[in-house]
Formats: sequence, structure tokens, C-alpha cells
Amino acid sequence: MNKRLFSLFLFALLFAVSGTAKTQKNIRVTSLKIEGMSTGYNQPVSSADRLLGLDTPSPRFSWQTESSLRNVVQTGYHILVASSPERLAANEGDLWDTGMVLSRAQLWIPYQGKSLHSNQRCWWKVMVTTNQGDTSWSEPQLFGVGLLNESRWSGRWIGLESLQPGESRGLHTRMAARYLRKVFKLKGQVKCATAYVAGLGLHQLYVNGQQIGSQVLSPIPSDYRKTIYYNTYDVTHQFTDSSVAVGVILGNGRYFPMRQNKPYKIPVFGLPKCRVDIIVEYTNGKTDHLSSDESWKITTDGPIRANNEYDGEEYDARREMPGWATVYFNDANWKKAERTDIPTGTLHGLVTPGMTVVKQLKPVKITNHIIDFGQNTAGWVRMKVSGQAGDTIRLRYAERLVDGKLYTDNLRDALSEDIYVCNGTEKGS
Repeated sequence: MNKRLFSLFLFALLFAVSGTAKTQKNIRVTSLKIEGMSTGYNQPVSSADRLLGLDTPSPRFSWQTESSLRNVVQTGYHILVASSPERLAANEGDLWDTGMVLSRAQLWIPYQGKSLHSNQRCWWKVMVTTNQGDTSWSEPQLFGVGLLNESRWSGRWIGLESLQPGESRGLHTRMAARYLRKVFKLKGQVKCATAYVAGLGLHQLYVNGQQIGSQVLSPIPSDYRKTIYYNTYDVTHQFTDSSVAVGVILGNGRYFPMRQNKPYKIPVFGLPKCRVDIIVEYTNGKTDHLSSDESWKITTDGPIRANNEYDGEEYDARREMPGWATVYFNDANWKKAERTDIPTGTLHGLVTPGMTVVKQLKPVKITNHIIDFGQNTAGWVRMKVSGQAGDTIRLRYAERLVDGKLYTDNLRDALSEDIYVCNGTEKGS
């Protein structure tokens, strides 16, 4: 027997032995990922931040093997993909059952099961054989395929196609946030509901007054002339009543950029706009689309008076609109949303994890009205204030101190300042 045949025989023998080994509790499968993104292993069932917008019908699977033992080597894997959690629990991979595959591969295993389609939810798990025993099945994971081309979308691009009073372009752009809303009637008991939101430049989604998801500064920026990323949210647990209110806040982001005084250098892609398609699947098997169109209402009279990544945000609490994203809010004074121009970029599901708040910092020193967090960071300052209606609080930011003072020369012409205007009800701390 030559060396090559002997090595293949030996590897097959090791695989056969491991395949019949008992489950080893000291070895487990962890860090399950699809297309390099976490599938939400530690997220609660009600979480909106599910991985439901995969931009491919042939996703790739990855995992890690962890053990307290030494010299553990994977010798094979078995992947199951099912159309329901019940089928997966019964070890029925009706979409894909690889059987035991003789392989040490743990990264980018391509899906090769039944064809997947837009707005499809799938459940999967994996177990691994090693040279020291088998793992148990991993915890079940959920993933979903997004809307794979624009023909699968319902809804129009809406917003406002002109600057509003007080807004300006130039060295320091100034634009109020756009608030949009619409109330929909549901047609039965909801099995699941998935919201696809393309909000430019940045957006926040609300359902029945509740902000959806934990991601911030969504979506990620891109060259909007070529690519527009949309976010996907699981809103099933918000669709429990007969009527549902959907709200969206649109900010500038980099779609309506911070500086517009150098058109040869800084492209202006357009004014804030959004396209929304919420696909509702009912328990009776029917499907409905709750989509954006000119029947939505819009206003720029909300509390966010300006938002600019270089200059900061101005928030006027006197303009707050309690319940603006709920069913019974009176929007009679709001305008009708306009159908806007269609961005040239192609819609794609996010291909990277969204940004979230990962840590809260406390000041290490407060002296002479300077709050020192001891490090540079990207985020927001949270504080309690008190004041009379119209009192203004300004927060200026810097990356370092020089002689105990804010050093802002490196910020060039960026104002880097947040402004909060009191409404007179603040209690302070």
C-alpha cells in the first residue's frame, strides 16, 4: 500500500472510530455564524435584531469547536437546515441534511440544499465528530433570506424633495429630522412579520410607539450611487392588535452630507428618504405587504432640529410629540409624504453586523465644567438636566485636553457640539 492510500485509510479509520464514539461533554460547538455574522445565539425570542436579511440564497456556515481537553481535532460535521423549529427539534432537515461529512472544515461551508427564496426563515444546527468524541447538537439558530432583488420589494421611496424653512446647505449643513408615520389595519392573527427598511441617510424604526432593534446609525454608509443597504427587523411581537402604527425617523447621515461646499470632493446624494416593506404572514396562510407610499404622513416639526455628524445635533424638547408613532396620535397637521426620486444604488441586505452600544462609560473626572471620560470614544453623552422652558444646554466635545482646556484645533471647522433646549419639565439629578 503506497503512502497516499495508507494516509487516506488511516483518516477514514479515525473518522469511523470518532463517528461511533459517545458524546463528549467536554467538547461543544460554539460561535455559530452565517456569512460571518452571528445568528443571534444569545438573543431573546422577542428580539428584533435577528439575522433575517441575508443577501444570498446560498449562505455559508461557520462554527468553532471548544473543549477543555487537549489536542482535539474535528474529523467531521453534520448540518441540518429546516423550515420550522419543530422539524429541526425532530432532527428533520427538510431543507438540507448533509449527513456526516468527513471534513475538518469549520469555515464558509456553502449551503447546498433546496432552493431558498426571498423572505424565507430557516433554522439550523450542527454537530461535530472529533478524534476524542462527538459533540451534542448545537443550539438551534435562526436565519432569514432578505429581498433578493428589487422586484421583490413593495412600497415606494417617500420623503420630502425640498429643503424646509430653517434648513441650509454649504459649509455647515442644517436639516431637521423627518418623522413619518402610517396606521395599518391587520387582516387576521399574525404568524410572523418582517420589516425591511431602507432609510437614507440614517433611520430609526418604531412600531406602536416602541423603537425597534438595538442597532444605531443604521444603515452603514456606502457609495449610494452604487449600493444601498437595508435593515431587516423581526416585528412579530409588536403585531398583536388589530391596528398597528409604523413610524420612521430619518436623519441626514452621509446621504445629505455634513459639508457641501466642495461639490468636486463631497458628493451630495439627495435628501433623506425611505422605502419600507413589512411582510405580514397570517396563521391562515395569507400574506400582506404594509408598504411606504404617499398615504403616509410626514413632518419636520419634531424635536430634532438639526443632525450633522461633524457639527452635532440640536434637540428642542419643546417640540416633542408624545405618542407620535402610536395608533391614536392626531397627525392632522402633518403633511402628506412625497414620492421622491429613486436612488440609483441597488438595494442589498446588510453584509456586516450593525453598530450597537457595547459599553457605558462613567466620567473619571469632572472639573470646571469639563467631563473627562479618560479615553476617546464614539457614542453619546447621557445626562439629566433641569431648567426653564427655552433654557439651552450646550455640550462641546474634544479628543484631548491641553493645559486643562478643550483642544479643538484638530477638529478644523467641525462645531462638534450638541444643543439641548429645555421644555421646563426636566427634573435634573
